[in-house]
Amino acid sequence: KHEKTDTKPSKPSNDNIAMGSPRSRTSLSSSRRASSARTITFCLLSTTSRCLQSCDFALAFAPSKSLPSLASRHHSRRFTSLSAVKTSSESSTSSRLKRTTGFTDWSKDNDIKYAGVQVSSGEQNSGLGLYATQSLAPNDIVIQVPTKLTLSVESPTDYNTVMERELFESNPKVYRNAPWWAALSIQLNYYDKINPINEAASAGGGDESGVTMKPWMDSLPRVYDTPIHWSESTLAELQYRPMMEAVALQSRIWKQQYDTLATASPTIFASKLSYDDFVWGCETARSRAFSGAYSGSAFNPIPYATVGICVAAYLGLGIGTIEQAANGAALVVCGSILKDFVLPKLLKVQKYVICPLIDMANHVGVGATGNVAFEYFSDGFSLAALEPGVTQGSEMFIQYGPRNNDQLLQYYGFVEGDNVHDVYILPPIREWDIAALEEACGRKVGPGRLEKLDRAGLLGRVTKFDPSPTETDAANDIGGVVLTRATGIDPAVIQALRALMSSDAEWEDSGEAIGNFAIEVSMENERAARMAVRKAMEMELDGKATTMEEDENLLKVLRAKGGVDAEDILPVVFRLEKKKLLREAINTMF
Repeated sequence: KHEKTDTKPSKPSNDNIAMGSPRSRTSLSSSRRASSARTITFCLLSTTSRCLQSCDFALAFAPSKSLPSLASRHHSRRFTSLSAVKTSSESSTSSRLKRTTGFTDWSKDNDIKYAGVQVSSGEQNSGLGLYATQSLAPNDIVIQVPTKLTLSVESPTDYNTVMERELFESNPKVYRNAPWWAALSIQLNYYDKINPINEAASAGGGDESGVTMKPWMDSLPRVYDTPIHWSESTLAELQYRPMMEAVALQSRIWKQQYDTLATASPTIFASKLSYDDFVWGCETARSRAFSGAYSGSAFNPIPYATVGICVAAYLGLGIGTIEQAANGAALVVCGSILKDFVLPKLLKVQKYVICPLIDMANHVGVGATGNVAFEYFSDGFSLAALEPGVTQGSEMFIQYGPRNNDQLLQYYGFVEGDNVHDVYILPPIREWDIAALEEACGRKVGPGRLEKLDRAGLLGRVTKFDPSPTETDAANDIGGVVLTRATGIDPAVIQALRALMSSDAEWEDSGEAIGNFAIEVSMENERAARMAVRKAMEMELDGKATTMEEDENLLKVLRAKGGVDAEDILPVVFRLEKKKLLREAINTMF
């Protein structure tokens, strides 16, 4: 991922060893828990058990990881030769590394506990990440961050009162209705360019004037190598229409959102923050946030203490029986659990969080060695090692969620080689060359088939639908045929092609009902359907402007030159990965 530096892992101190040990873990947390952001999993954990995440990753916190992983950022583990893509220059990585000195000091001063890891850069073509300064065992907690130091927003109901007061007092409704990534962009830009003091972070602390966020803001990337900054000619080099359409949609929606906010606050928001500033904040939010279905607060002992006192008085004064007192206490406990963990899932409330220091952790599609969790009882977030642990000097990776290369490139600026979550979106069946399919299968498409498939919605849409204003992920708005590395072609497509390529006898036996082709009807029909899919994929691959061999040779040349911009090499890596996925699917169709 990023450029190599001479930074070596520091020798572990006694403090490092103590923090990661099981004994000190008890004092650190008596109970614990981690799209497009990363995904975190919000859960309660004892000192001997941990809730492992299932990702949405979105830090979309996602960008969630154990909140479902919060969705969002750098490269996955050490890249294979195919995916080792330069996304930041040596000078920019070195500059950021220098800026993290003040950030780590700030972290210590503000009660962020960390040991056993340090921020550093790895091998050539890599950026900053978290590296183990000592061997870490599974469940060792290496970072703990108080919630008050994080930036967060809940969707769709939450808003920041400080941002509203300072920037949108004249028209608060526009700000309150902003999507999560826009709301986080506003917070990031406010602390980065307007006022670095976070008043809320002083709550419960000794300094009521607040905490300066400048050292954290200074440690963030200033530029991103994502396609939204590419020229049309560079986007065309992707040789992949869905990604080009997704980036165009992203650009349009982000500009519309900025214009809406600027119109609502022309003298404050628009005068202080440019569109480029807003885009920087959106990219930072999309690539560093974690997300999860949680909207409750941290553990609050006051209601439980109050219940305890009331129960004691209830029994001591002889007002009622112990069973009645127990029922009342149970009602309070159940209500708290319902509020914090059940209702948010039922109401589909998502919390998006950007967490200092933890947001330095990078992504790997398979084999994550770290997990982010929300500590319910200590009101904070933690990063802990997973099985089988982390060796000294190795980078600690988390998983942003099941991200395909479309999402990784669009929002994080990298491509993962042999990504198990990758997808390919073929044109919808209505755009396929029916004559070529008939020739490949040795069958003719009979009357009535296309009309039936069209009414069933299996040919794709003629026109694009109007997407949600927050839907900026890689688009499939024309109902293209989805191919995944994990499961292959969508079974509904195979069903459609069984009907499309059916003989007159098979069509009549089915009662001319598409639903009766959900399972194999005959060996000949199955072969024809699969031959049709195979032919469509072969035509898609053959229609590319370059071959796989040409792309591989071009990558060798670019890497040999050195110092090549990400904008030059990423499109080649991306399109080669897509072609590999197509080739694999073609080879396994029979």
